[in-house]
Amino acid sequence: MKTIQITDEAEITAIINKCPFCMLGLTDLEGNPYVIPMNFVYDGKTIYLHSGAGGGKETLATAHPQVCITFCEGDELVYMHQQIACSYSMKSRSVVCRGRVEFIDDYDEKERILQLLMRRYTDNDCRMAPPAIRNVRVWAVKVDELSCRSFGLRPSELK
Repeated sequence: MKTIQITDEAEITAIINKCPFCMLGLTDLEGNPYVIPMNFVYDGKTIYLHSGAGGGKETLATAHPQVCITFCEGDELVYMHQQIACSYSMKSRSVVCRGRVEFIDDYDEKERILQLLMRRYTDNDCRMAPPAIRNVRVWAVKVDELSCRSFGLRPSELK
């Protein structure tokens, strides 16, 4: 099975947008990895997340703002030879992004981003109460580094 690098921005964005959530990798206060699933919206340059104010994730991101965010789509089991274990692979595509967390404090910007998040997950017209907007923590992670790969391709499937 082959792994190929994907560099086309439209294809990378399509992979990200197929994912119902991302995996946010933080560093805990003892220097250990801490990974958690989160809802997100991506605008092509920045990944926006949200959380409760004053929670554990916020504490970690404040102490160690460099994060890694991973997206993965596809879960088809494939193989080259049915009887050879090492020929099996999972056909999937992943995007790994690195960046630095910045918290958005401006009320209007928070509301704009929260509306983007809601539109990503529902077609319902949602209203937000001002206390909810004030009390939520909106995260912005500008993507500084990005890599994208496709896994589990048979030689005949390579472009």
